[in-house]
Amino acid sequence: MKKILISDNLSDAGLDILKSYDDFEVDIKTGLTPDQLKEEITGYDAIIVRSGTKLTSDIIEKADNMKVIGRAGVGLDNIDVESASKKGIVVMNAPGGNTVSTAEHTMSLILALSRNITQAVLSVKQGEWNRKKFMGNQLYGKNIGIIGLGRIGSEIAKRCNAFGMKVNAYDPFLSSEKAEELGIKLVDFDTILRESDYITVHTPLTKDTEHMIGNNELKKMKDNARIINCARGGIIDESALEKVVKSGKIAGVALDVYEIKPQEGNALLKYDNVIGTPHLGASTEEAQKEVAIEIAKQVADALNDKGLRNAINVPSVDVESYKSLEPYINLAEKIGLFQGQLLNGRINKVVVKYSGEVAKQTSTVITIAVIKGLLTPIIGGGSINYVNASMIAQERNIKVIEAKTSQMEDYTNLITVEVNTDKAKTVVVGTLFTRKNPRIVKINDYIVEAVPDGYVLYNSYKDIPGVLGRIGTILGESGINIASMNCGRDKPKGKAVSILNVDSIVSHEILGKIKSSKDIFETKLIKF
Repeated sequence: MKKILISDNLSDAGLDILKSYDDFEVDIKTGLTPDQLKEEITGYDAIIVRSGTKLTSDIIEKADNMKVIGRAGVGLDNIDVESASKKGIVVMNAPGGNTVSTAEHTMSLILALSRNITQAVLSVKQGEWNRKKFMGNQLYGKNIGIIGLGRIGSEIAKRCNAFGMKVNAYDPFLSSEKAEELGIKLVDFDTILRESDYITVHTPLTKDTEHMIGNNELKKMKDNARIINCARGGIIDESALEKVVKSGKIAGVALDVYEIKPQEGNALLKYDNVIGTPHLGASTEEAQKEVAIEIAKQVADALNDKGLRNAINVPSVDVESYKSLEPYINLAEKIGLFQGQLLNGRINKVVVKYSGEVAKQTSTVITIAVIKGLLTPIIGGGSINYVNASMIAQERNIKVIEAKTSQMEDYTNLITVEVNTDKAKTVVVGTLFTRKNPRIVKINDYIVEAVPDGYVLYNSYKDIPGVLGRIGTILGESGINIASMNCGRDKPKGKAVSILNVDSIVSHEILGKIKSSKDIFETKLIKF
């Protein structure tokens, strides 16, 4: 039974999906204090949160069985992703469900700023009728600068184009082709600041984006510009923003998120040309239903090994793509396992080369499988998974390089893994004979056709008569059956290797007997 904790309110549409699985136990416990959550979180396989629950490092540390953290929404600043990654926990969000709602709310605030909507409504409710006081500005022909052109930023761009605005955007990760498709102009950050009548931010809150608009940036902005933030509090330095509002340089500010919460006395909200809403970007019935459905499906698929979608700390693979990649992932991990048990010395570099058909596949997750397999014998299988493998390699200063070539060799697809240590370089090459039949076809300079499964006895020896016979005799006398055997050599009477699939584990004592036998250079038991 897989246990799932729901610690914030989640739409019934999402809960119904999770409860439809017979092997899921779904517990709804909202309003927990941090100390209560520390007690409750033990034993759970997954937790689903919104923005109310803060998953700090000390809480995550108590998650002794956790595999998945699901955020029903976009922002992840309430989750310590790094701590989760170190524990091998997948962190995923649901970025698609509230995209339109947040974009529409942003447009609502832009319009409210332009036409003084909130101020005028309050005035009318007080019995006033002062049209001249609330003279506004039209959007048509104005420059809007969008910082961050992800899902929400792209939807805002479409709506601003419909209003006849001139749309500029700053996003260092967006291609010019995509920008052209959206009907916008990509510019640098300074151009956004200097030329925009409206600036709206749509980036995550990270170390790089915190206070990305501060004193210096505000000084560069047009007089009478307007600023909108429906992304995350902290992207704009609100103390610096309050100064320019007070000076009259900025025509208006609209906030849906805050660095200093309104209930804590945000000084900005005392100004008439500053309007604020209580984080309503995703607060529509449709959005809450969609994000709940989205995260419920993702968490269910992740727990049932049906692929990862919208994972933040591991490459995401949808169900169909995972089916296509799974044989290569399996092969890659087996090559890594083989290398990890074969190598000598400290690893400093790993080169993973893809040749033929496999080079056309998404390779990142396959490379992670290599690293996971490689490090498993070194640090223990219980301590490494697809989430933290890359991080562990980085912590150990292991450089990982990928290379691809569409050129066909002797096989339609090959994965070549070269591991460099401070003592030697080892190369292992694998392929798929069929989707369910991985093979190791080369070890350094030796051509083989080995089955990477179960217990494998690897031997390196002098290629002369009788050596293999002595190995077989030692195994036979010890009651160990050889299921299959594969050999390769560099030249007659030179050096050779043998790969023996055996039916049971080979003890250290038996390995010692083989190693001490004449003309045998190396013997290792490889476990798959």
